[in-house]
Amino acid sequence: MEIGKYQPNYDGSGLRIGIVQSRFNELVCNELTKICLEELKQLGVTGEDTLFVTVPGALEIPLALQKLAETGQFDALIAIGAVIRGETYHFELVSNESGSCISRIALDFGIPIANAVLTAENDQQALVRVPTKGRNAARVAVEMGHLSLSLDHLNQDDQERDRTVVED
Repeated sequence: MEIGKYQPNYDGSGLRIGIVQSRFNELVCNELTKICLEELKQLGVTGEDTLFVTVPGALEIPLALQKLAETGQFDALIAIGAVIRGETYHFELVSNESGSCISRIALDFGIPIANAVLTAENDQQALVRVPTKGRNAARVAVEMGHLSLSLDHLNQDDQERDRTVVED
């Protein structure tokens, strides 16, 4: 048996991407989105293949992602938000719950979700991470969108082969 190797594909042409952005910590989130959209454009994802929605905060991101995933119209999704530590336990609750729910939706629906919900100690730390996180979100969505589609095709090929064997 020959071992194949999947090569990452960063050509976003034709991929449909859904983006959900939190409006809380708006300065950070708007910058994340701006950089992410610029990178998506560089990768070939067109505006007509992108849907952008906003929600009040990080805890609302998973519901919007779930609704987008339910449509079956997207190859990948992107979650954008910023949770900045305050003086209470609320930081841990929001960051843990939003991250957990985002992962669960990806697994439940079999759709890649690039998690660009920043968790930071303060505004300055968050702003320093914005350029890298914004670009990475776009790149992860495109790469994983292609990987997911490729693996789906493998599964379809196996099903076709199984039907051919049964019919013979």
